[in-house]
Amino acid sequence: MYDYIIVGSGFFGSVCARELTDRGFKCLVLEKRNHIGGNCHTEKVDGINMHTYGPHIFHTSNERVWKWINQFATFNHFTNRPIANYKGELFALPFNMWTFNQLWGVTHPHEAKAIIAEQSKEIGEPQNLEEQAIKLVGRDVYEKLIKGYTSKQWMKPPNELPKEIIKRLPVRFTYDTNYFNDPYQGIPIGGYTQIFDQLLAGIEVQLETDYLADKLAWDAKARNIIFTGPIDAYYDYQFGPLEYKTTRFEHKKLTDTDNYQGVPVMNYTDAETPYTRIIEYKHFEFGQTDTTCITYEYPEPYVAKVTEPYYPVNDQENNAIFGQYKALADAEANVYFGGRLAEYKYYDMHQIIERAFDLLDQLNAGQA
Repeated sequence: MYDYIIVGSGFFGSVCARELTDRGFKCLVLEKRNHIGGNCHTEKVDGINMHTYGPHIFHTSNERVWKWINQFATFNHFTNRPIANYKGELFALPFNMWTFNQLWGVTHPHEAKAIIAEQSKEIGEPQNLEEQAIKLVGRDVYEKLIKGYTSKQWMKPPNELPKEIIKRLPVRFTYDTNYFNDPYQGIPIGGYTQIFDQLLAGIEVQLETDYLADKLAWDAKARNIIFTGPIDAYYDYQFGPLEYKTTRFEHKKLTDTDNYQGVPVMNYTDAETPYTRIIEYKHFEFGQTDTTCITYEYPEPYVAKVTEPYYPVNDQENNAIFGQYKALADAEANVYFGGRLAEYKYYDMHQIIERAFDLLDQLNAGQA
């Protein structure tokens, strides 16, 4: 009999497994994929650490989280400064004075603010992503750098998406191109998989194991379950499937060049280009290899049970469905839900670790 069966070996599951094991509990980790680490899994290709499921840049303002994760890897000083490519025109991201200078030729913040105010004067309280974006950065920026990219990425018109999505993106009236505001940032030298190797060291892990395919049998083997998968799948979609954004990753190794695009992340913001961005991994760790590896990211329609769920679509309809599932989850005894899929909420890595700490604190206090 296990004290805890933990479903999923991403950050939420692996943090819980490590901490609970260190407290003397017997844990079993079940992982549906053929590797640990969830979406943060990395693999080495010709000396380059490729991020299998898209780029993961660690950033946080939480000193506790930063000190904790630095036990398991040495982080470099990488700062995310992506480039937007609109039909061959290049712009600095996130939206900042360099972007406004490239677009409008302005050099002072008050000039940029005046243009944005003029271009968004007809919008009162924003009701959707499109209106929120125009309110934040004006119609020119929206048309070139947001509209096409967002439509591709979410496979929906921006005026049908919740405004909260665009609020995550920084807008600055300075010449600061650092994508994140957090004081602690970097990429683990040697990739992320090493972190999960250490987190799960000495803990029983079963790969290629679908907990939900034999749920009753697994439940009988544990006093508690920690579930990090899709909450709608846990309840067999009884209120209908939740909607997610999903992505197809096309990985390529290039042997004819050692530097394909000169930047780790380049977003293609026009609607015609079929992919949303190209990732070149060697630049995350300042690599000096003779070859390079890149990934094209293609948006795909999400189909429950068929495609991978990555990002929740937190519009009103989906949130209402999630509320029904959450009510069931809140009533569960000895089953705990955590992480992006189980909580149907967009979390960055540091936030998932924080959520795991929260659950562990509750378990330790006997409150959950």
